[in-house]
Amino acid sequence: MKLAVLSRAPQSYSTQRLRAAALQRGHRVKVLNTLRFAIDLTSDEPDLHYRGRPLSDYDAILPRIGNSITYFGTAVVRQFEQMDVYTPNTANGISSARDKLRANQILSRHNIAMPATAFVRNRADVRPAIERVGGAPVVIKLLEGTQGIGVILAPQVKVAEAIIETLHSTKQNVLIQKFIAESRGRDIRALVVGDRVVAAMRRVAHGDEFRSNVHRGGTVEAVSLDPVYEQTAVRAAQIMGLRVAGVDMLEGDDGPLVMEVNSSPGLQGIEAATGLDVAGAIIDYIAGQVAFPEIDVRQRLSVSTGYGVAELVMHAGAEQVGKQLGELGLWDRDITVLTLHRGVTVIPNPRKHVVLEAEDRLLCFGKLDEMRSMIPERRRRRAKVRRLPKDHLSDMSS
Repeated sequence: MKLAVLSRAPQSYSTQRLRAAALQRGHRVKVLNTLRFAIDLTSDEPDLHYRGRPLSDYDAILPRIGNSITYFGTAVVRQFEQMDVYTPNTANGISSARDKLRANQILSRHNIAMPATAFVRNRADVRPAIERVGGAPVVIKLLEGTQGIGVILAPQVKVAEAIIETLHSTKQNVLIQKFIAESRGRDIRALVVGDRVVAAMRRVAHGDEFRSNVHRGGTVEAVSLDPVYEQTAVRAAQIMGLRVAGVDMLEGDDGPLVMEVNSSPGLQGIEAATGLDVAGAIIDYIAGQVAFPEIDVRQRLSVSTGYGVAELVMHAGAEQVGKQLGELGLWDRDITVLTLHRGVTVIPNPRKHVVLEAEDRLLCFGKLDEMRSMIPERRRRRAKVRRLPKDHLSDMSS
């Protein structure tokens, strides 16, 4: 395998370990500075230049995209994807994970447990948002923060309001999040590779510090994960479109609470804590996947006029609920069901005998007009009964 590690820090521990692990396994590997690429859109096929010269062929890339170059870095990764070069972390996955709000929106859509979170911009909405997440104390997070920077614990509502107002005045966007007191300054970092957790550690904050990041003086120890924590970490990474990720979780009273999914997790702390060859596990996974590059399914399946990808939601009360998939006549209408999503379970290539349940979601490819005609009526919120206005008879008296 010929592998390119995209990194601006060739001497960092993580980059050096990944390079060494690849060489030990007989692979060819180069560390390429992400900012030295040029995207070529002039030729018939997508291409890249590196340091002013056409890029040679690679079987796979491993992006290590820093926060400061997310836009350009993901553009380079996206170009590799268009060139059918395998990457364990897609451009969409990296950009989604980097935006804390976007990541929370995606994960909450898939029933991943997280600390209660709110996002507001208007000053008048701040106090109600604090109340919705459970009241003070609250954690205030900058959307662009990393390594514990831009994470503030506000002990009282008025303090939280003052901090948020100050940050908003400097054009900063922030999340308001419930403080999970039972975590006691501890969290779990699970390193996900493919469909499993290859290593995990518990990070413990130093002294009165509530942030457990190693960069904040926290300590680490190896931990054996409960299956629920492992399943949550793998699901969170896969939902974000990442096959290599560090998933940070709090130990809540009711189970794991996902805080963040990191697309470029550092390896030094977790390898030191666990004594495991995490870099080698990443390289082995990539080597086994190079023949199956990640693709943008919607992009590839929407190139034919009139065809596309859509999701059909079977709301409670829809006529399709209780019927077998084969009874819907989808195949006769040129519609193929790719996956069936039922709660947290995904059924790939569902068979015709599967009986549909309320809130099932069918991911389909086929004729868009046919799929539109089959979308069940959306569930509407029940309208509230309003009070009569004082002048409710004024129009009748005239």
